[in-house]
Parts: sequence; structure tokens; C-alpha cells
Amino acid sequence: MTDDPDGDTADVGRADDAASGNPPGLDLGSLSAFLSHEAPGLLGESLSGRVIAGGKSNLTYEVGDGTGSVIVRRPPLGHVLATAHDMVREHRVITALHDTAVPVPETYAVCPTDEVIGAPFYVMELVAGTPYRFAAQLAPVGAERVRAISERMVDTLVALHSVDPASVGLSDFGRPDGFLERQVRRWKSQLDASRSRDLPGIDELHERLAGAVPAQGAPTIVHGDFRLDNLLVSDDDQIAAVLDWEMATLGDPLTDVALLEAYQTLPLMMDSVAVSDVARSPGFISGPELRKRYAAASGRDLSHLSFHLGLAYFKLAVILEGIHYRYTQGQTVGSGFATIGEATVPLVTAGLRAVKES
Repeated sequence: MTDDPDGDTADVGRADDAASGNPPGLDLGSLSAFLSHEAPGLLGESLSGRVIAGGKSNLTYEVGDGTGSVIVRRPPLGHVLATAHDMVREHRVITALHDTAVPVPETYAVCPTDEVIGAPFYVMELVAGTPYRFAAQLAPVGAERVRAISERMVDTLVALHSVDPASVGLSDFGRPDGFLERQVRRWKSQLDASRSRDLPGIDELHERLAGAVPAQGAPTIVHGDFRLDNLLVSDDDQIAAVLDWEMATLGDPLTDVALLEAYQTLPLMMDSVAVSDVARSPGFISGPELRKRYAAASGRDLSHLSFHLGLAYFKLAVILEGIHYRYTQGQTVGSGFATIGEATVPLVTAGLRAVKES
């Protein structure tokens, strides 16, 4: 879930694109000419494509020539903030991690301008795998395999946080100094932009977070939205690729750990297809087990994780409240959003509980 995760492929339809045979927002003829110059031999000249994920988050297409296929990523249609949908930045971090222990797709080309398809975009490998989002998808897998998949999810996060940013050319990928303070301010600003009703405890949670920011350890590459449905799992239950790097930066690695744990409690607070409920699957690693496995493998001190958990719950509360607000304004597309606002106050309560324990 990003801070604007209410996308749906129905949101991107355009009659002119359909009439031309192009998927919405992607001119296949222009893409073909671009690839023939930037990645000769990658695909043939006659291309077809389809949207496989889209809406107000970044658009993802599968594009092929009948023999092979690739993935193309571009910002959502319409006006967007470049800083929120930076294709060059996504391409850069995926490319940098290619020769590390972090599984990522191979990248083939990037276009930083609007000249080819009307927006910046990049092209990467189509990796075979399943992005498990719901417990029902995992049910046939069985508890033993689910356990192994969820443990490998944690191990992959450890691998990411073990990468030295400078060693892969990412020393300037973010501003780690003051990262946690900026996170608290950022999500308070997001809250103020979508506040439309009384939310008991949310101002107290913000004040407690702002007044209790811990010292940061050595910065790492932070994914920013690490969870199972942002990973591709292969048929043999290995983590085949980490996807959706649009929120990646340099910062405190424990924010990824805490957000992953917070995501696991979210489906216990609401019942909606708008959020992943994989943590309900028999065998899925629990929060305490997650912490223990991460700490043992990474060697990091998790004694300040209560603050990070409070921040994670605050972040999720603000995200869901923003979706709720847009739903009330008729600005969301897709199913499951009618009840999404029900989780905001329980998330705030969980956040307060976490920071009071610190």
C-alpha cells in the first residue's frame, strides 16, 4: 500500500487508446521505436500490451512481441507530482541492486522525459512469480510452505538492509540525517490534507511521536512499503523479485520492519478486499517471530521498535484516512473502500499502545 493505493485498471481507460490498439497511457509504436534504439534486439517491432496494475499509483504494463515480454512502468495518467512517481529513481535503485543478494528484475532501458509516451518510464524484466495478496490464495499452499515463504520474506528484508548504499552507487539516494523526524512531519502534513472528521487520539499519537524520536543507527536502503504482495514468489516458494520501489530511500531500516509488522495486524482491524490479509494464513510468521528472526539475522537492536511501530500505525492510519476521504468525495475507483475508514481509529489506538510501551 502506498500513500495513494486506490488504483484500479478501470480508472485508466481511455477510448482513444482503445481505438488505436494501445493500452491506456502507452503508445506502443513510440515505445517500439525507443526500444529499437535503446535496447536493440529486446523485442520485435510489432508490439501488444496490457495494463496489469494501474490507477492513481504507478501504471504497470506487460508488453510483448508474441515471443518475449517485458514490463513497462510509468506514472499514473493526469497531473502527478514528479517526486511521488519518479521513474528514474525507481529504475536507479532496481538497477543498483541487480548484483546483490536482493532479488530484483533486470532493467533494460529508462526514458526520463515525456517525449516518447507522454511521461517518463522504464522497462524491466518480466519475472515469473505470484504476488500473494490474500489468505485465500495461500490456502492451497499449506501451512508449512506458508511458513517458509513468510520467513524468506523476512530474510529478503535483511538482505536489503545489509547492502552498503555506497557500494552500489546509492550514497546520495536520500537524506538519512533527520529521517525519522521528517517522517513524522510528512505524515502529519498528509493527515492535515485529508482530515474531515474527528479521529480520537490521532493528535496525541503525533505529539508523542514528535517528542520521542530515537537516535538513528546506520542508514540503509529502505524499501518504504515492504510486504508480501510487493514480492513475487516463485513456484518453488523462493522470493523471485522485490517490486514497487516508488517509496525507496536511505533511512532507518527499522521503519521497514515495523511497517511489515503493522501490515500484519491491519486485517484484524477491518475486513476489506482493499487490504492484504495474508497474515491470517495458517503458518504465516507472527509479529514477535518476525522481530526475532530479523534481529538474529541482521544483528540490529530492536529495543526502539516501539517508536517505529507507533510511526507505522500512524502512517497506515493517515493513508487509510486519505482513502476514506477520497471515497467520501467520490474520487476512488474499485471495490472495498466503503469500509476502509473503519480501521483508522483502531490503528491510532495500536499506535498509542506501542509508543506508551517505549
